[in-house]
Amino acid sequence: MDSTHLFELVIVMFLAIIALHYVADKLGLPPSVGLLAGGAALAFLPGLPTITVDPELVLVIFLPPLLMDGAWSIAVSRLRRHLIGIGSMAVGAVLFTCLVVAVVTHWLIPSLPWAACAALGAIVSPPDAVSARSVLQRVKLPRRLQILLEGESLLNDASGLVLFRFAIAAGVTGAFSASEAVGSFFLLALGGVAVGAVVGMLWVKLVRRLGDEYLIIAATTLLAWSSYLLGEMLHVSGVIATVTTGLIASWNSSIILSASTRMRGTSFWTVLVFLMEASVFILIGLSLRGVVERGGGFGVVAATMGWHILAILAALTVARFVWVFGSDLIIKLCNALGLKRYQPIGARGSTVLSWAGVRGVVTLALALSVPEGFPGRDFILVTSFAVILGTVLLQGMTLGRVIAWARLAEPEAEKPRMTMSQAEAAMAQAQFATVRVLAYDSAGELIHPKLLAQYERKSVAIVDYADRTEHYTPLIHAHFDVVLEAVASGRRELIRLHRAGDIDDATLRELERDLDLEELSAISAKA
Repeated sequence: MDSTHLFELVIVMFLAIIALHYVADKLGLPPSVGLLAGGAALAFLPGLPTITVDPELVLVIFLPPLLMDGAWSIAVSRLRRHLIGIGSMAVGAVLFTCLVVAVVTHWLIPSLPWAACAALGAIVSPPDAVSARSVLQRVKLPRRLQILLEGESLLNDASGLVLFRFAIAAGVTGAFSASEAVGSFFLLALGGVAVGAVVGMLWVKLVRRLGDEYLIIAATTLLAWSSYLLGEMLHVSGVIATVTTGLIASWNSSIILSASTRMRGTSFWTVLVFLMEASVFILIGLSLRGVVERGGGFGVVAATMGWHILAILAALTVARFVWVFGSDLIIKLCNALGLKRYQPIGARGSTVLSWAGVRGVVTLALALSVPEGFPGRDFILVTSFAVILGTVLLQGMTLGRVIAWARLAEPEAEKPRMTMSQAEAAMAQAQFATVRVLAYDSAGELIHPKLLAQYERKSVAIVDYADRTEHYTPLIHAHFDVVLEAVASGRRELIRLHRAGDIDDATLRELERDLDLEELSAISAKA
């Protein structure tokens, strides 16, 4: 395939993403399900070449920006508070699942070497950051479960990658050292944190010097790949380096980024992440044809591997349930002994957390990177793909119903000390205090009476609203409905003036931007 045809195929893929995403929304399906199923269907269209995915390239292109996006949006304070729970899921659950899958696989296929069984376990054990994002964006969870799942999905890839590398090395060389594996993991993790911290602080210093918002947005866009590639080049965890950089950048972004840079950068980044996230699932679907052909066709795969694959899928699902419920039981026992720093999430919360282990691009990339001639390579590849399909289609489609069944309530300890309305009131009072000082000149004469009155009214109104939110909410909605109608009328008049030739394009764009900001402000106030 020449370069032009490859570019055409990429454009067709983006068009398919828009169509499949729209259809999934209309059918009430998670977008990941529609994109994966659509990609799988497209893979078998006559005339379409077999899609071969370069696993290293896939990880380098897609994983860093999606990890960066997750790290940028995660709540750092809650991440610190629940770091032990996140570590339990990102390291402990991955190790336990890998062990269970390896044992079950060897029991099912005794002729398969232990190294190959461990490699399969390492490949399918870590739930995927991309898949987790796709699922979590459409559901409402208590903050503790949300942070556990988000934190796990950001950090567990590092655990899976280390396990995979050592399993492959053991299969090739016949040697394995548990102490060396543990030491390597901590070295990779600490090295990744160091690299990520350095890159993050360099970004902070760079942004403060650049000044130009487009240069800042460009530098921020390249930040994820810079951190990941530098980490991999120094032979430490690129995953942890990227996450660390994202956390540092996010923490400082509110201070060093201007409003204009933040708004424009967020818009650009959101579209970029959407296309990348969608491309991951459609590429997984498009890869189905090559996997099935390698296995000998659907019939051969179902006849020779079907029951084994189902047993392994069940084993990794049960392993996650056992780990989550076991961890919650340990917390309950600690509470009974008087150690009450952490509270159990309960049976319903544990069920939701256990059922949210969706696999995705990392599993696919690791499976495709198993070297030729490695024992059981075809079985590992087919099983890995089946695990992705099974978890995305089954768990991804039913997680919302499981959450609805669980009826999870937000514990008081997890709620923020202030509501949004109270925070708005505090902010309005700070603004009014500043205006009250600056409204007078050095001689004490009032020079901004209208501005002072405006901010005083705003401060009083917002404080009153914070105290009686339920009373004012319907009135606020009605108020901003009128504002939105006024904006729409102004927009129609602006377009009429432009079409009539009374104003030029520059005036149209300038006033259009003012209306856009007014409309966005009204929509945000109603939310």
